[in-house]
Amino acid sequence: MSLDFKYQCSDCNKEVQSNEIVYLCPDCEKKKKPGMPPKGVMKVIYDYDIIKEDFRGGDIFFDLKSENYLDLLPIKSIDSLPGLRIGNTPMYEVDEFEGKALNSYLYLKDDSRNPTFSLKDRASALVSAFAKEKGLKKIVTASTGNSGSSLAGICAAQGQESIILVPESAPKAKLMQVMMYGASIVPVAGNYDDAFDLSLQLTKETSIFNRNTGFNPLTIEGKKIVAFEIYDQMGGRVPDLLFVPTGDGVILSGIYKGFEDLLKLGIIKTMPTLVAVQAEGSSNLIKNIAKPEEFKMVKSKTIADSISVDIPRNFYMAVNYLKKYKGIGLAVNDKEIMEASQKLAQQTGIFSEPSSAAAFAGFMKMKKQGKIEEASSNVVLLTGSGLKDIQAVEKIVKMPKPVDADLKKLKKFLGI
Repeated sequence: MSLDFKYQCSDCNKEVQSNEIVYLCPDCEKKKKPGMPPKGVMKVIYDYDIIKEDFRGGDIFFDLKSENYLDLLPIKSIDSLPGLRIGNTPMYEVDEFEGKALNSYLYLKDDSRNPTFSLKDRASALVSAFAKEKGLKKIVTASTGNSGSSLAGICAAQGQESIILVPESAPKAKLMQVMMYGASIVPVAGNYDDAFDLSLQLTKETSIFNRNTGFNPLTIEGKKIVAFEIYDQMGGRVPDLLFVPTGDGVILSGIYKGFEDLLKLGIIKTMPTLVAVQAEGSSNLIKNIAKPEEFKMVKSKTIADSISVDIPRNFYMAVNYLKKYKGIGLAVNDKEIMEASQKLAQQTGIFSEPSSAAAFAGFMKMKKQGKIEEASSNVVLLTGSGLKDIQAVEKIVKMPKPVDADLKKLKKFLGI
């Protein structure tokens, strides 16, 4: 049986065409060294010439869109996806901020509007659909919270069983979400990397399908669709700058992959400049861009749990993309992240978790530095709801003491 896609190693360029499940490159996986990011993360590639031929004479993008991008996805049928509404999230234009008109264009792509309130649903949906077509009933993932709750919710909708390994420090709100979906949750004594490695051992021993980002190439394919939506929502244009919260580098790589697909099809002519925004306390990806082969890990410590990783699992692919397309690496500290989260909520009505608000903190930082050009178009990708991590904002909000049910006291309290 011929395939409409194949896998290509992002490190050695080895191509694998298979109907079987493919994770890492079989050659590069063996070269992993202790304390270093894994090599051999695979990309899904398509026959772009055939796609262009199939849609010749029309607008390729909108023809693909009408088919739900099926020709650019590694599944056979859209019917394999869950019935939940995933993707097509809103993008809002912001004309003024902090009481001042902006001299540039600012758009907020709010992916917290997905079913489990994070962008991770895009990846989970595609992994679940692929598993459904293969007759696989169980899926495992390691997660700090968002990908776990996402997989749990998507599997609940699909009648599949999910196994979620989480570090013991994961936010309780996210764990409650996982358990409400009926997943098998396994708290692991250790950090995300410990949970990740344990899930891989389980997959090797049992062949349970693994969703892990930076391991399963389908997660990148699911996340890339946000790039298609941004292009569409901007009226067939790409932004000048696109701010992306970055941990493992999978969302970043997914967005690059989406725009790269559009480039290869001739739909766009230039790649937008992506800004990989990391928490200062977890910035091992952008700190090692200059000398990736001499990767040095610093223990992560940040309030932004979803982008807190010691060893970025998709490091090499993300770095290759940043170098090839001249992306920008930017670090923001926890204070800047929480300030961005609060201002975002108070002035736009969008409540983002710290990991998500980091992207907006990156925009604010570059704006203060005078690096946002006049009349430029800027998109900030908001990846998760603030309701997922209420504990994080407790330090910056203060609940007032109760007021007696008395109008005079109420007016006094309000300063009326």
